[in-house]
Amino acid sequence: MSWEEFAIKRTVDVVVLTMNDRDEEFRAAMASVLAQRDVDLRVVIVGNGVEPDHVPDGVRSVALAVNTGIPEGRNVGASALAAGGAEFVLFFDNDAVLPDPHTLTRLIAEFDRHPDAAYVQPRIADPTTGETLGRWVPRLRSGDARRPGAVTVMAEGIVLVRRADFDAVAGWPGHFFLFHEGIDLSWRLWDLGRIGWYAADIEVHHPATNPARHGPYHRMIARNRVWLALRRLPAPLIPIYLTTWTVLSLWRFNTSGNLTVWLKGFAEGLRGGWGERRPMSWRTVWRLTRAGRAPVV
Repeated sequence: MSWEEFAIKRTVDVVVLTMNDRDEEFRAAMASVLAQRDVDLRVVIVGNGVEPDHVPDGVRSVALAVNTGIPEGRNVGASALAAGGAEFVLFFDNDAVLPDPHTLTRLIAEFDRHPDAAYVQPRIADPTTGETLGRWVPRLRSGDARRPGAVTVMAEGIVLVRRADFDAVAGWPGHFFLFHEGIDLSWRLWDLGRIGWYAADIEVHHPATNPARHGPYHRMIARNRVWLALRRLPAPLIPIYLTTWTVLSLWRFNTSGNLTVWLKGFAEGLRGGWGERRPMSWRTVWRLTRAGRAPVV
């Protein structure tokens, strides 16, 4: 046998959510995960309000009675695998594809090169056009999607996280339901003294869809922005952050007919429901700023 066959494989928990609404895409996603080589995988499928209808051999499943939303569904999946003691956890959309059987080993190698990284974000590209959308590039200047580096937010649908760091910050903000949960998680990981790393040369596939296709999009992005600020920012930065996003949203949505919905979501966020307030340290504010994205935008 070769040395590689004797080598200890790195362990990865994989969490995939389903609502049984993407049969073909879901099967392709699962096939690409299970085809990964030279890693020890533990995979769970979480049925968000459904009993998963396609569970490959050797894969666990959890059926939730109601749709708890994406971040809480991910938390449930991560908890279901926690006893295994894996080194990493991969959160993976059910319409994504890992195009190479060594994608995970390449992502893990980025952690070895950047030992201060709590999460590694691959470059996401549409499988048909090859386009990487700006919202998939986890930094402000998203024009060059192939430039790697430290990042302060994440594209939540395909991200590899150190399990110890994920557990240390108590996972995703489950009550967000949808949108901006990755900012909350990444800020808390940075507050541990860690960083995020964008591995631009590692490509994964995801169809280029419009998030506004979700009915509550405009309400939830506004509500969750408010919750994010009230949960994680030092008090002096809260009005700056909320004012910045109000101005940006007035500019973006004023001609789209969705501004009224956005304003209602903003008011909903101010009324409460954000959960525990644990603001980041001023040291973290400075580190985020030095990394290229002060937490005011």
